[in-house]
Amino acid sequence: MDKIEKLLKKISLNDRQRLIEIMEKLILGKKAGLDIKKLKNSDFYRLRSGRFRIIFHKVSKEIIVDSIKLRNDNTYKI
Repeated sequence: MDKIEKLLKKISLNDRQRLIEIMEKLILGKKAGLDIKKLKNSDFYRLRSGRFRIIFHKVSKEIIVDSIKLRNDNTYKI
């Protein structure tokens, strides 16, 4: 089981549903209203939603989610 699956099992149902909805928007290209920023000196992006951070990158037109973490001091260390 990978880290993303583990996190999704640990968090509350409401948080899980919100994260899934946000990831669906991201994958479908509906980025309006999402807080997305490119991380400095890398090809990675950060999507912020409440206390969660979704780190992802793009390969051609495909979006690959690298990690989902609760916000803390180590969130952006890959």
